[in-house]
Amino acid sequence: MPLTPLDIHNKEFTRGFRGYDEDEVNDFLKQLIKDFEDVIRERDEMYERTKELEDRINHFSNIEETLNKSIYVAQESAEEVRKNARKEGELTVKEAEKNADRIVNEALNKSRRIELEIEELKKQASVYQTKFKMLLEAQMEMLHSDEWLNLSEEEAAEAEVYAGDGERLD
Repeated sequence: MPLTPLDIHNKEFTRGFRGYDEDEVNDFLKQLIKDFEDVIRERDEMYERTKELEDRINHFSNIEETLNKSIYVAQESAEEVRKNARKEGELTVKEAEKNADRIVNEALNKSRRIELEIEELKKQASVYQTKFKMLLEAQMEMLHSDEWLNLSEEEAAEAEVYAGDGERLD
């Protein structure tokens, strides 16, 4: 067991004939006690300082560990955000492509309907033109024929019915 300053202070030496000078030994012991107390105080201060530094090291190690975990989580989150953004972008593009296809298909269908309507109108116009031509030719024949003059009132009324649309109404 190590000596304490009190052990040194209380140490009694046996006296011998012509032993050591008691005042010199006591002065030396007092100096030894003082130096030993200083060493012990210094050791205790070093112990406290060491403990404090170890606590700080542990604290900073915990902070480092927490920061590393935070960085890892942030990296994972960033990667997840990138993946989600990529997926959302792909979905947006697919949706836009579907909408574009739908719009193009609708436009093509509408164009086909309009083309069919145009063809139908052309046929109707041709039919109308033919009927109108036939009517005009019939009217011209009637104008050039002598029968025009010999028409009875009944025949004149019938001719007026034909003149309206080229078809008989009865």
